[in-house]
Parts: sequence; structure tokens; C-alpha cells
Amino acid sequence: MKKWEIEKFDVINSTQKYLLKKIEKEDLNFYCVWSEFQTDGIGTKNNKWVGEKGNLFFSFVINLNEFNFVPMQSISIYFSFIMYEILHKYKNNLIIKWPNDIYIFDEIPKKIAGVLVNIKRKKIICGIGVNTKHSVNLEGEYESGSLDIDIKNDKILQDFLNSVLKKPLWEYVFNKYKKVFDKSKRFFYDNAKLNKDATLKR
Repeated sequence: MKKWEIEKFDVINSTQKYLLKKIEKEDLNFYCVWSEFQTDGIGTKNNKWVGEKGNLFFSFVINLNEFNFVPMQSISIYFSFIMYEILHKYKNNLIIKWPNDIYIFDEIPKKIAGVLVNIKRKKIICGIGVNTKHSVNLEGEYESGSLDIDIKNDKILQDFLNSVLKKPLWEYVFNKYKKVFDKSKRFFYDNAKLNKDATLKR
């Protein structure tokens, strides 16, 4: 089984930006960068991922052919579900907003984690931010929440990376993801249904 090479920063501008630059010069595979504070994180649709110090921020790079059994358009779904399974061990009131955002639900859904994937130089560069300790007050389409658990970030990270190394089959991930989707869709999607690659049926 392959092993991860892990690089830790006390503070970084963005783990995703760091890796996107690093792969220009180095041939990386199963390489992860993480921090508990980043100053210029990025999210989907060119949004910023804002997070408080003490939360978990990481990005990793893997050769695309390592996960050629996953539909390319659903790679972010694949990794977001792996993270969902890790976090669900600590909090059972979690839901997924399609395609790849994880929310905690009390009275209303609050976003606690997001996933961003870039494909470049035949490599997957995946960034994940998790509000493990602190939420952030934001204006926008969602409210922010946190897991608020007494589990160290490096434990969550290591569990996630170990799960990725096992390369769960797409069929397994999709079947599990669909069940979570069906429970979550009343908050976000009304009567939406999924195709077999986990894209939404139109």
C-alpha cells in the first residue's frame, strides 16, 4: 500500500494554492499539506473559504489514474463522502448538500465543511476545509457552524487519508452517498434524483 507524505504548516495562505504551485516543479503523488490556519483559502465558484484558527485545512495531490474508477465529474463527491463518513463518527446530525458540502443540522443546516477539486497535469488536487472547532459569521447563502468536538485535527486528517488509501469502490460510495442525499434533499433539493455518476437528473 502506498504511503502519504505530509507537510504541516502553522499558518499558510492557502493549502490549495501552495500545492498548485508545487506541482509545477515537482512530481507529487499521495502528498498532503495541512494547517490549522490559512489566511487566503479558496472555495468553489471563486469564493473565499474563511475559517478561524484551530480548524482543519488541508489539500492533497494524487495522480489521476490512481482513481480512474471514479467518474471524473464526481471526484469531489467521492472525497466529500469519505470525509462525511469520518466526521459522522463524531456527530450523527450531519447532512450533505449536493454535491460536496457537509452541514450540521440542529434547527437549521449550517455548513461545516467544503471540498474543492482541481484537475491539473493529470493530477487531482483536492482541498478540504472543516470547521472542527469554530464557526464563522458570514453573509451569504448559508450559515456557518462547527463540529465543536474534542478531537485533534491531525486525528481526523489521518483517518481521512487512511480511508483514501483504501480506495473504496465508486459503487460503495455512490450507494452510501445516495442514502445521505435522500435524507438531505428536503432541505436543499425538493424532489431531485441522482444519476449513477451522482450528477443530478434534469
